[in-house]
Amino acid sequence: DEEEDYMSDLYIKQDVRPGLPMVRRVKEAIQKEEKQKEANEKNRQKSIKEEEKERRDLVLKSALGNENKGFALLQKMGYKSGQALGKSGEGIVEPIPLNIKTGLSGLGHEELKKRKAEEKLENYRQKLHMKKQANEQAADQFRIRFKTKQEERKMEGDLRKSQRACQQLDMQKDVGVPKETWFWIEPEEEDKKDEEDKEDECTSSDLSVSEKLHVLTAYLREKHFYCIWCGTTYEGESEPS
Repeated sequence: DEEEDYMSDLYIKQDVRPGLPMVRRVKEAIQKEEKQKEANEKNRQKSIKEEEKERRDLVLKSALGNENKGFALLQKMGYKSGQALGKSGEGIVEPIPLNIKTGLSGLGHEELKKRKAEEKLENYRQKLHMKKQANEQAADQFRIRFKTKQEERKMEGDLRKSQRACQQLDMQKDVGVPKETWFWIEPEEEDKKDEEDKEDECTSSDLSVSEKLHVLTAYLREKHFYCIWCGTTYEGESEPS
């Protein structure tokens, strides 16, 4: 290759607008690279496996001739090329395809891989199912605890309402001391807003909140013929029952 003369007419006549020389050089480089790849592909020596594959594909694509003994026997029995096998023509038309084994793994390896993949997928599904069940159980337990807590709060509110009613009705009948200490709410305890103090108040005796409410409700009905849920004082014992 001779050295290029940058002062020659070849370079003077070239288009020197911005961007055009660079685009042309890029296109030329790409074309040159493609030509080089094609030349390398043509000159590359094929491997033994590639040559075997090409010969095998060529033979499989070509139809059987009369020199094939099996095909010759079929023709003697009345078979024609392109006809389906069988007495009534319900058989196959194309030959059974070959399943060429090219790997080094033993027989049954693919089935083993498939079985392991299915087992892995099944284990993943079981984990998802167990996780879903655990989430559902946690949600159910939360709903139960929330409902129980709401019922306890409602019961505590009913108990305080019964204590206020009992204290008011006892005072109207000039009862100075409650039958049980927890039948009344003391003035300083009535204004407490701390929930912990209210829980300590309700659990001050051995009886539970529900038992206290049951006892106090029976006392109000028997002694004063009063029901906190009705908000009415009845005239007789049989009416609030």
